[in-house]
Amino acid sequence: MLWFLLIGVISGWLAGMISRGGGFGIWGDLATGVVGSFIGGYLFNLMGIAAYGVIGSIIASTIGAIVLLWVIRMFHVAEPVYKKKEED
Repeated sequence: MLWFLLIGVISGWLAGMISRGGGFGIWGDLATGVVGSFIGGYLFNLMGIAAYGVIGSIIASTIGAIVLLWVIRMFHVAEPVYKKKEED
């Protein structure tokens, strides 16, 4: 169980660094990595690829987390970073 959580944190952090340029904090990385591990395991199984060991698990869950972040960004409308102030 502890390995599963550690792999989740690592893969969530890696996915954040790859797709966004930064992590999401410990809890965000953990949630992203754990959900990503299920998605990555499903996708690897669907393609007939087996991931063995810790490195294989990190790779599969990182790919799953990147897919998760990609899907979330497809449906999330981002607000502009800079908003003009209304002048009275």
